[in-house]
Amino acid sequence: MLLTSPFIHGALPSLRLPKLSPFSPSPPPPPPSIAIKAMKTMQGRVVCATNDKTVAVEVVRLAPHPKYKRRVRKKKTYQAHDPDNRFRVGDFVQLEMSRPISKTKSFLAVPVTARNAPKAPESIPEELLGIPLQSQQE
Repeated sequence: MLLTSPFIHGALPSLRLPKLSPFSPSPPPPPPSIAIKAMKTMQGRVVCATNDKTVAVEVVRLAPHPKYKRRVRKKKTYQAHDPDNRFRVGDFVQLEMSRPISKTKSFLAVPVTARNAPKAPESIPEELLGIPLQSQQE
């Protein structure tokens, strides 16, 4: 029994490639590249701000327990770069991935508005309303 294969003998089956003529339309350009953000930003609370230009941020996430499948809080502290030393302990910050700044720092701390901060009331000019306000009437 003789086993023959075109691969063993070096012969490849002939592939028919389409001939490109100079008059044929060029292939369409690739679609525009979309910026893909691979790493989500994380939010956490500053737990240590004693080092110069560095803050320790504690990030809390919920993960299922391996056996009981109940969601459990897991905490991890990250070192983040704070170039202006503007964050204090207890501030909420957002961590953005950046190039490695040192052995342990590869995040940049960005301020986040507090969740329960009082919002400023919107003031609408009187001429847009068209009617006088009750406080302005006698």
